[in-house]
Amino acid sequence: QVQLVESGGGLVQPGGSLRLSCAASGIIFNIYTMGWYRQAPGKERELVASITRSGANTNYADSVKGRFTISRDNAKNTVYLQMNSLKPADTAVYYCNSPLGRDHRFGWGQGTQVTVSS
Repeated sequence: QVQLVESGGGLVQPGGSLRLSCAASGIIFNIYTMGWYRQAPGKERELVASITRSGANTNYADSVKGRFTISRDNAKNTVYLQMNSLKPADTAVYYCNSPLGRDHRFGWGQGTQVTVSS
């Protein structure tokens, strides 16, 4: 059974940083591109960053480019999202999954709440 467990969220002031983690189990982690998504209140869930199987290639939404960095540790079945220079607009619940075109491969975990506020 596939399980994705996100952690690392919290309340941070504008300009601050957070590092999110997503531990995967029940899958052969290193064969999947992985991504971080977020869903803000009243908005659709969006993909903000993705990383290929080996970690050699990454992609970012324009809204986070230059501020967020996605990485992975295949030995630990974990994908990370380092978020710097956070803005109130980054407030959302953050999830990980494996992008499949415009869809995603697995069921959603519980997500981790990120709130950026002074």
